[in-house]
Amino acid sequence: MLGLNKKDTTLLLVVMALALFAPFILNPFPEGSSLAQMFNAGYPDLMQRFVIYGILVIGFNILFGLTGYLSFGHAAFLGIGSYSAVWVFKLIGMNVIPAILLSMVMAGIFALLIGYISLRRSGIYFSILTLAFAQMSYNLAYSVLGNPASNYNLTNGETGLQLLLDDPRILGVSSVDGSLPVTSFFGLAMRDSYQLEIGSWLFTFNVGYYLCAIIMLISFYISIRIFRSPFGMMLRAVKSNQQRMNYTGLNTKPYLLAAFVISGIYAGLAGGLLSSMDPLAGAERMHWTASGEIVIMAILGGVGTLIGPILGAGFNEYFKNILSKINDDVLHAWLAFLPDGLENFFVGIMHYFVGKGWHLTLGLLFMLVIIFLPGGLVEGGQRLMKWFSRKDKNATETKTTPAE
Repeated sequence: MLGLNKKDTTLLLVVMALALFAPFILNPFPEGSSLAQMFNAGYPDLMQRFVIYGILVIGFNILFGLTGYLSFGHAAFLGIGSYSAVWVFKLIGMNVIPAILLSMVMAGIFALLIGYISLRRSGIYFSILTLAFAQMSYNLAYSVLGNPASNYNLTNGETGLQLLLDDPRILGVSSVDGSLPVTSFFGLAMRDSYQLEIGSWLFTFNVGYYLCAIIMLISFYISIRIFRSPFGMMLRAVKSNQQRMNYTGLNTKPYLLAAFVISGIYAGLAGGLLSSMDPLAGAERMHWTASGEIVIMAILGGVGTLIGPILGAGFNEYFKNILSKINDDVLHAWLAFLPDGLENFFVGIMHYFVGKGWHLTLGLLFMLVIIFLPGGLVEGGQRLMKWFSRKDKNATETKTTPAE
């Protein structure tokens, strides 16, 4: 199907099913219950972040997973895409398609410039160069190009670039009631939801989420084609032994630069979608910590695998959301059956791992994955499948073995 073999087609269908039914999979508990308040994550804003960061890490995986070149500066392209999209909303109109297209173009141009310089080195030197470019981009956005008093205020500094009522939009004005206009997809507001009732089932469709999900599926399909193409084979050969490739007389730099630009375009697309969901762009999206989070999501899912980036992005965003919502009041409610002394003792310990301390728990989970599942969550799934298949095989052999 669509030029894919049976295995890749199955993988694409699995991802399609996950994207389609995510609003129901992420809401396993009845609405109104205490468990639903804590663990349900099927609301549009969070689901949009799942698929948008999935797109971001899919693109990063094309560079890191196929070539082995680790970029610590990919957040720069995410920020460039975000700023580009907001400027489209301010100057042209609120349709998200031109904003997304410009985000991809601008991110691709910057990726071409940064990649051309950074790829003159390899290994840790390449990583440091990309990190340096990302931090320069962050400081430019935060101060140099963000001074409200200057004539070239492109980023609005620490306040962030946002929509204003007096923005000179060519194709649209503010709403009738004087409020800020909302982003839309050919007339459909990105934040709108529509309900469809089929029998006793009530389905809610959020325009923004399903647009992002469709774009993510297209991005995933393109990544599969890249992985299986001669271009992808060449990138794998570079990762395996670039020095040997150079000895054959083959210039590997154009292939690496192409991979870097494609990866940057994916990041720009993700940045444009983030601004399409919430038309605000800030310099924090370009900080080195944001680049580190991209690396973590890729490793969590499984570097070099197809579905790994989606799993890693979902894992990171889901647990970040859940752990940050667990505060002391929730802990006291959970441990109310204990004597007061024990309750306060356990709450005092758990306090450092949830709520504002969610970074510590997520870091521990990341360490466990790295230690016990070096191949990420994909390796964990493969081990489970082998374990179940072995169990079924043993059960079958036991049944077919004649009694002595």
